[in-house]
Amino acid sequence: MKIAVLISGSGSNLQALLDSSVRENIQLVVSNKASAFGLERARKAGVPTHSMLKADYSSRDIYDQAVAEYLNQQAIDLVVLAGWMHILGARFLDVFQGQTINLHPALPGQYPGTHAIERALKDGVERTGCMVHRVTLEVDVGEVLGVSEVEIKPTDTLAELEERMHSAEHRLLVSVVEGMVKGVQALS
Repeated sequence: MKIAVLISGSGSNLQALLDSSVRENIQLVVSNKASAFGLERARKAGVPTHSMLKADYSSRDIYDQAVAEYLNQQAIDLVVLAGWMHILGARFLDVFQGQTINLHPALPGQYPGTHAIERALKDGVERTGCMVHRVTLEVDVGEVLGVSEVEIKPTDTLAELEERMHSAEHRLLVSVVEGMVKGVQALS
């Protein structure tokens, strides 16, 4: 299984994948920010990188189509969104529907979109978590492939909760992707 990991920032979730058994399956890391530190993480691991900036395209649809075409040219089987801060639309999903998964820092049905950790803390709920799901046109509601709960302690600061959430995200993402890779290998 050939995997592309799409990132926008520091790449801590990418690093968790690079440190796991799926490293050999990661063929490419793509970022929508040329300065994303995750690109350096990939280069250090010997994984090819590519930047695709939305500003270089005349519309969101054309950008999404270009990303899909690029990944398709690389014969990618699975697209992992690991901190990719761009909602992919129909032109992308027409090519990679069912083959794109996303890591989201909230439990299913809770806090879709950005700032999910902050919103959970602000709402005073006792637990939150993270999920990996298949990407659909509707944000953060696709088929859930894995969930990890994270307790919110009454004294938590945002930084403390984020740290526990990131640890849970790393374990969950690696577990789901490893399972997908093993499932494909078992079929071959």
